[in-house]
Formats: sequence, structure tokens, C-alpha cells
Amino acid sequence: MTHPRPDPELALAYLDGLRDPGPLFTEARRLRDEGKGKTVTYSRKVFIPLTTLCRDRCTYCTFAQPPGGGGMYLTPEEVLAVARAGSRHGCTEALFTLGDRPEDRWPQAREFLDSVGADTTLDYVVAMNRLVLEETGLFPHANPGLMSLTEMAALRPFNPSMGLMLENVSRRLLEPGMPHFDCPDKDPDLRMETIANSGRLSVPFTTGLLIGIGENNREIVDSIVALQRASSTWESIQEVIVQNFRAKANTPMRRHSEPLPTWFAIVVAVARWFLGPTMNVQVPPNLTEHFELYLDAGINDWGGVSPLTIDWVNPEQPWPHLDELAARTSAAGFHLAPRLPVYPEFISPRWIDPGLLPRVREAATELGHLAGAVA
Repeated sequence: MTHPRPDPELALAYLDGLRDPGPLFTEARRLRDEGKGKTVTYSRKVFIPLTTLCRDRCTYCTFAQPPGGGGMYLTPEEVLAVARAGSRHGCTEALFTLGDRPEDRWPQAREFLDSVGADTTLDYVVAMNRLVLEETGLFPHANPGLMSLTEMAALRPFNPSMGLMLENVSRRLLEPGMPHFDCPDKDPDLRMETIANSGRLSVPFTTGLLIGIGENNREIVDSIVALQRASSTWESIQEVIVQNFRAKANTPMRRHSEPLPTWFAIVVAVARWFLGPTMNVQVPPNLTEHFELYLDAGINDWGGVSPLTIDWVNPEQPWPHLDELAARTSAAGFHLAPRLPVYPEFISPRWIDPGLLPRVREAATELGHLAGAVA
């Protein structure tokens, strides 16, 4: 029996537990196999937390820290040290993650930027992306928060791909008492505009959802539909991460309930159902003990996994060793394969800056991407 086409009301019924999810999982696996086969990819990366200062006050975050309490910028020397260590460990991605526009909140941020001759934190990101690209074998993947067209265009020559999590389209999450209150950069309209900018500039883009921070099931479905529409409109979304919330000590949400993996897998399957066979759908393997569950929900990627650096966003959740990840993926009937931070279908003159494309093609050829298969 053919499963129905994506339907928001049926998706809501699955999430509410009103319909047997068995047919949904079958359809999610069928779509994944149709578009991606039995290869599951990952990006071998180092995590470069360029600054842990931030102007937002998300109630579940331990990444952002105040000055004197752990908030800082990495110097160029520190950035290069991490990147070079990653190169020695065979990494291909330098994931730049940072707080949003901290100079708008913290005088100490302004002082640091002045000391390195940068007008803004985004200008410093550009400089450090250029440094890593020129001095090491790694490709930057900038994840710096909201980006204007001008800011994204400045980053494009040094980044084969970029990213920004949507998290959720609900404006309710911005209200007092909710997780994004007093977080100007978590405005979903502004985040959707950054995603649109990636389409306008032809930048391969990673985005995603954060599940379990206080949204309701209708808002989850609305967010999946929003990403489906953005993908159809702009074609630049290369990957959608579906990430489960994990409560962290020393945050206001430290006692907030976490999504049960069996229910969260339904969210993942709904995402695959709506996003179709060609989208790359990822779940981080370090946030669930029995992460193989998500292979049954239709994913085809484990995201960035580092043999060297911690997950700075979820530091209490270590990544599985790459040998373990390969073994467990294989035991589930799949083949684990490395990829670049940009997916092979986006390695073309349309999507990659002309000055960067030859280097990306050379690296992709080494991984087998341009031979028509990831190997």
C-alpha cells in the first residue's frame, strides 16, 4: 500500500500518538534508500569555538559564557593550532561556531575586535576562515549566526558551505518565560531570511531543528513545512539536522524533560517524509545512546564527528569513536563513508566560489565523490 503524500495533519497525528507510526517509518526508509542508498556519511572535523561570548540569553545553552566566566575569543594562533592538529588527524572540516554579535552586548568583545583590527565579529570570522583555508588543508564551515547578504558574500570565497540552525519557526518561543526570550538572533523570521540569503548567493547551506525546548507538536510540523518550502524555493539547503534537546547543568532548563528517543525518531521520520529522497537528513550520534534507531527513521548522515575536539555545544556528550561509529553503522546494514562539509551534489560552479572550486574538487575526488559515489 502506498503511503500518502506529505500531509501536515497526518504528521501531527503521528507526533500526537494517534496513528501507528509503522507505515511512516517504512516510507521514511523507502525515501532514504531511493535517494541515498545504504551509504551513511559523516564529516571528519575539528570544532573551532571562535568566541563563546554572545548577546543572546538562551535558557538551555552552556556554550555562551560571560567575560571572566569563560567567555573569550580565540586568537589567530589558537585557531591555527586547532586547525593544524585537525589536519594531522585527517580532518577536512573546520567548523567555526560562535556566539551572535557579542560586541553589541559586551565591551570586552569590542576591545578584542579593536585589538585585531576587526570592525565586527563577522569580519573576524572572515579573517580566520581565510587563515585556515590558506594555512591548512581544512575547509572552513562557518556557523556564525545571522548573516546579511553582504556578510555571507564576504564569507563565500573561503567556505564551500555554511550553516545556521532554524531551531523552530514559532514566535511563541520568544515570549517571556520561553527559551528564546531576550534572544534577538533567535527570531525565526530573521533566521529564515539568512536561509533565503544562502539561496540568493548560491551557498550550500546546513540548517535544522532543535526538538524539545518547549515547542508543541504543531510547531514542529510547521517548522518542517517551513524548511520544505525554503528548500523548494531556494534549492540551497544541502542538509537538515534534526537535533534532540539535552538538558545541561547550570542552565535554567537543567530540569526540563528531554525527548524520548522512540518519539523523537517519529519526528525524524516525518522530516524525511516531507523533505523527500534527495535531502540529506542528519541526527547527531552523540546525543542518543542507541543512535542506530535513527537509521530506521530515514537518516543518511551523522554530521560532523571529530577525532580530536569536543562538541562545544554539547560538551557533556562525547562523540563515538570513528571505529565504533563505522562498526555500529555496518551492523545496521549500512556503509559509513567520509564527506566534505559540502555535499557532492553541490560541488559545481553554481554553488562554489570559482577561486575555491578547484581545491574542493581535488579533495572530493580523493574521497570518491566526483566519481559518482561516496567511497
